[in-house]
Amino acid sequence: MNLYLRLLKMAKPHVGKFLLALLCMGGFSAATAAMAYLVKPIIDDIFVDRNMSMLTLVAVAILVVAFLKGLCSYGQLVLMNYIGQRIVTDLRNELYNHIQRHSLSFFYRNPTGMLMSRITNDVNLIQQTVSDAVTSLMKDSLLIVALTCVILYMNWKLALVAFFVFPLALYPIVVFGRKMRKVSTDSQVTMGTLSSLLQETISGTRIVKAFGMEEYEGKRFAKENENLFRLFMKTASIRALSSPFIEFLGHVGVAAIVLYGGYQVILGNSTPGTFFSFMTALILLYEPVKRLSNVNNTVQQGIAAAARVFEILDTEPEIVDRPGAVELPPMKESIEIRNVDFSYGDDPAVLKNIDLTIRAGEIVAFVGMSGVGKSTLMNLIPRFHDVTKGSITIDGTDIRDVTVRSLRDQIGIVTQQVILFNDTVRNNIAYGNIAKTEQEIIRAAKAARAHQFIMKLPQGYDTIIGEQGVRLSGGERQRISIARSILKNAPILILDEATSSLDTDSEKEVQAALENLMKGRTTLVVAHRLSTISNADRIVVLYDGTIVEEGTHNQLIKKRGEYHRLFTLQFENNGTVLSARQGTANPS
Repeated sequence: MNLYLRLLKMAKPHVGKFLLALLCMGGFSAATAAMAYLVKPIIDDIFVDRNMSMLTLVAVAILVVAFLKGLCSYGQLVLMNYIGQRIVTDLRNELYNHIQRHSLSFFYRNPTGMLMSRITNDVNLIQQTVSDAVTSLMKDSLLIVALTCVILYMNWKLALVAFFVFPLALYPIVVFGRKMRKVSTDSQVTMGTLSSLLQETISGTRIVKAFGMEEYEGKRFAKENENLFRLFMKTASIRALSSPFIEFLGHVGVAAIVLYGGYQVILGNSTPGTFFSFMTALILLYEPVKRLSNVNNTVQQGIAAAARVFEILDTEPEIVDRPGAVELPPMKESIEIRNVDFSYGDDPAVLKNIDLTIRAGEIVAFVGMSGVGKSTLMNLIPRFHDVTKGSITIDGTDIRDVTVRSLRDQIGIVTQQVILFNDTVRNNIAYGNIAKTEQEIIRAAKAARAHQFIMKLPQGYDTIIGEQGVRLSGGERQRISIARSILKNAPILILDEATSSLDTDSEKEVQAALENLMKGRTTLVVAHRLSTISNADRIVVLYDGTIVEEGTHNQLIKKRGEYHRLFTLQFENNGTVLSARQGTANPS
């Protein structure tokens, strides 16, 4: 009930439209009750008494009532759909924006497909609850009240017989509603799993095909799809059973009314018109009661969906602006990392006691074996995560004391995994800088050595590059990413293995573009190929989450420590590959 009330609170800004819709529902219910009442004069005055003046009057009354009923029905449907769709649209926007505010840790814990399912499938179920269900609940309730008045007016004794059946109908409504809510929750969980599976296999289709796993993935999908089919069939079974069950109870009441009411007409205690008017109202009354059973099923589905949506909305983002956070001015002096520890949740620390100063304009490279925390350290600087212990300051200001937006405005990032969007080349370069002019975009592309290949594309800068830039090569995608960072013109630059996945020719082009990007910037480089960072001002070596060495390339080689080991190991591996290509087994 609390969940449902929380949903209804979202209708507060639309209270005027809701009251107007309620008025239309009242008009619709009154018109329906009037139709049932008109059965009495049709039978008694026209067919029994043969009253000619009543013939015209009743015919006009039927037309007027039918017009008002249609008008009110149109008004309440349009108004309630507007309210429902508006609430759901606002809820979907709120959910999407809330998800975007979360840190990277949130996305590690929640698969993409599951989040997509919450925004699409779950919110659609909520729409049915706040629009269709509320409409039916209000309209049918008013209709029941109006028809009950007609029934009581016609024959209160017959009405008591009919109302005896009503308590019997409440029990199955409650039972079916509980079953529907449980099955609906299971269905939504399975739909999230199915969405995650789809997202993984479609985005990773190259790997699926390369390893010949189409049949395996097909079986995985079929298994989850079969689970979803089974749950949907349970839902259909509950719906199919609840409606005829309520209808049967209704016919029990009708049979009792026919027996008692018909007996009263035969004895002369009631007129045929009164009896048929009563029967018409009664039959019309059981229809909204039956619909209310289905409304309960819809409401239970919506509540199950709302629980999953509000679970996300009630999860507070880990990275937020502190009260009184200030704007961070452009960096002028240094980045200081003081006694920093970091761990993912309750896992063991990934970084331990990191202590480092990076001066403005300095190029600092971070090296080490995979898993030592290089990329994690880079993710702490733009506050993709917050440090577990210690602090990171820029020009003496703790990055947690400045606004997240102003901090990230100071940082440009180029990673190994290039993220591009299914949009034009121009919009991908200008991403985050949409106010930039055409000349500025072209200048950035030229600096990134991308202009030449862009002009060879079918529509040049207006070419749609496909999802993740699938129409471009790896080197071309990387140069688009570099152009994007050049256009951003941030004073701090993070290069996270930006060339490690490229071939030699592409790497040369990208390296030249990176040199243009690094000019005049404080640059932090995570490098896999040590040959690419030999000219760095300083090299920081990490091992098991801690800094073990620090210095220039020549200093660290002479020290013959961890860096020397890594460099020698990589040199020997490269030499072995080279010798193998030349047809010799000599590793030197």
